[in-house]
Amino acid sequence: MTKDEIENRMVKFYAKDDPAVTINGCQGHFATPQSHINYYIDVTRLKVRVDEAEEAAKSLKSKLLNRVSTVDTIVCLDGTEVLGAFLGRELEKADFHMTNTHETIYVVRPEENSLHQFMFRTNNRLAIEGKHVVVLAATITTGATISQALECIEYYGGTVEGVCSIFSTLDKISATQIYSLFTAEDLPGYATYSAHDCPYCAKKIPLEAMVNGYGYSIL
Repeated sequence: MTKDEIENRMVKFYAKDDPAVTINGCQGHFATPQSHINYYIDVTRLKVRVDEAEEAAKSLKSKLLNRVSTVDTIVCLDGTEVLGAFLGRELEKADFHMTNTHETIYVVRPEENSLHQFMFRTNNRLAIEGKHVVVLAATITTGATISQALECIEYYGGTVEGVCSIFSTLDKISATQIYSLFTAEDLPGYATYSAHDCPYCAKKIPLEAMVNGYGYSIL
């Protein structure tokens, strides 16, 4: 399997609420750190292209309106800092309430230590402690990474007001609502499996790539 083979099978999908926002998807047999899936979802353009990130931020703002009232900090996962910066600006322009003294939204990302635990250094804790936080992710499948992020933010004294994502198979984690641009319903036949119950593995169909919110690695 080569990169070109995956790229050549990509299909473009349009967001229901904003056709200017698109992602690419490729059907196959892929593995995330927590599960096996039958689609690789490429959200790179929404993370690295300024105009597309700005449009996606506007759509996410619309989903948060009248659902989340106070946002002080956006915690970015999966390399979503560009999108997070635009989302912060959109929330400021929409007059979301904030408690920050400087009347601007913090955009930060957690560090991952050697034990694969999220953490914030002392200089960044001021963006979490006592703050109303929105978590921003690229893709959510099982929710394990998001749960880890929520625990980290709670540990540092933040209050999570919601989770935003480009793509998510879930609409809620515990009592925390997820606001996503795309869901599994937008990708025909999308499915996720545990490694032990994967029908592709049962048929001896090899994995094509390891994938996560950053991209994919050919096996």
